[in-house]
Amino acid sequence: MKLYVSTTRLKRVSIPGAAASRGGGERFWQVMKGKISTQTAVNSRICHRTVVMPAILLLGLLLPFLFVRIAFLVLESATVCSSSIGNFELREELTRALLEATNSIDDESGIATVEGSKSLLSFEDLVRDTMSNRQDIKTFAFKTKAIVLYGDSYQRTLSYSCAKCVILNMERMVQMAKRRESIYWHLASHGVPRCIHCLSLKLAEEYAVNAVARSCLPPLEFVSCLTDPSFHHVVLLTDNVLAASVVISSTINTSLNPEKLVFHVVTDKKTYTSMHAWFAVNTIDSAVVEVKGLHQYDWSHEINVGVKEMLEIHHQIRNNIYRKLKEEDLEYEEEHDHKLEVLSPSCISLLNHLRIYLPELFPDLNKVVFLDDDIVVQHDLSSLWDLDLNEKVVGAVFDSWCGHDCCPGRKYKNYFNFSNPVISSNLDYDRCGWLYGMNVFDLQMWRKTNITAVYHQWLKLSLNSGFILWHPGALPPALIAFEGYVHRIDPSWHVAGLGFQYPQVDKYTLEAAAVIHFSGPAKPWLEIGDPEVKGLWNRHVNFSNEYIRKCRVMG
Repeated sequence: MKLYVSTTRLKRVSIPGAAASRGGGERFWQVMKGKISTQTAVNSRICHRTVVMPAILLLGLLLPFLFVRIAFLVLESATVCSSSIGNFELREELTRALLEATNSIDDESGIATVEGSKSLLSFEDLVRDTMSNRQDIKTFAFKTKAIVLYGDSYQRTLSYSCAKCVILNMERMVQMAKRRESIYWHLASHGVPRCIHCLSLKLAEEYAVNAVARSCLPPLEFVSCLTDPSFHHVVLLTDNVLAASVVISSTINTSLNPEKLVFHVVTDKKTYTSMHAWFAVNTIDSAVVEVKGLHQYDWSHEINVGVKEMLEIHHQIRNNIYRKLKEEDLEYEEEHDHKLEVLSPSCISLLNHLRIYLPELFPDLNKVVFLDDDIVVQHDLSSLWDLDLNEKVVGAVFDSWCGHDCCPGRKYKNYFNFSNPVISSNLDYDRCGWLYGMNVFDLQMWRKTNITAVYHQWLKLSLNSGFILWHPGALPPALIAFEGYVHRIDPSWHVAGLGFQYPQVDKYTLEAAAVIHFSGPAKPWLEIGDPEVKGLWNRHVNFSNEYIRKCRVMG
């Protein structure tokens, strides 16, 4: 059995023996000789679009198949459409012979035939040669190939013009497929895996039925550590139990002085029972862990109003850009990945935006290290608390691990709309933005500034400007609010960029980084995460844990 492409559809046929091949050649010769009408031999006009179909189906062999079209032009020029199907087999045999010639053009007989046909400069020469020598259909196929490769320049130009059209069309289809793949990939990153949802439910149930899961965090003898400035205070704002456990375990495992670490985990009311149960049941002896829900804060009316207003404006920014995104033709947009981030739940997450209220969340602390829940700590962080910020408020890495003054995809132009005069008159288009995710905050210095007030002023300006000043997210307004208060720290402290579809961070940079950040959509707890870098996260997951096993959390 052999597979061949006809001008109408894909077929699988049994190739007849030599006798049948000679019969087909005889009928073909009679057509050339004029003994059999081409109207009888060909049952329909073979149009340009139909002939190009084999080339589209077999793009990898596109150019060799172009001569199939040219061969049929000989028959096409001699006939008009006919309803006769008496000699339908002739067309099928001709098609098969042409494709067999293409497949075997590199064997000895094929090479000899092609080499001997270079003198045939046109199809008129080919027809005369075929009729005078009574050649079979396979020889005709080989010589047609030679005409396309070495013959009439007009025919070659026509063939390659068709090839160019086909290639451009195929490239367009490939770009469409890539764009759709990127959209679907982003959408897949926004779901909550069943295992994560299961873990939260199991722990919430444990909190309800098990007194140990409801025990104080931290135990009463460690409560004084929560405000002691001599300890190293780490802040997490998250609703992901598994992610929080990885951040804390990786920080402890790499710390030279884990007994000095105090973790402050802030979560929402929905996740509070699960988060509390996890750290109450899985006690950590070498460090102090506090779990607190937002509903447990007794804020003033002014702060509550400010938080509500902040979240509403971020919602409106996201909804406005989402409406515009639906109107755009994403199929042909080259730089669209940053636009797809508008679909991310983090753009409207209260916990994600609440970091601007760190001084109010921890009124008794002076200096903290803030960690996102999608990071992994690989080296000791102790020296960060001793870091001199030179009277600045935040210590941050500018995305320069790739070299001096290098910040790929991290410049202000990637965050702000510089077509708006409010932005273009206040910000530098090519300036590098600093990274959120691993930061040192001097809360005592922060309280002496108006950073939070400036943040809200820009939110209101965005509201009055129609929400077109920046792309959705927590970082753009923070870049403005912290202007002049950022202290640059060494790039090795924080390497971001993991979790994107095409990561560019090399292995040496990853190993040297104190903190690696899965800042892209493919978080390490998702199935779409890169297996090569997910292992850096999985090593800190306790897969022997009872709840992990019950919920089938897989590495």
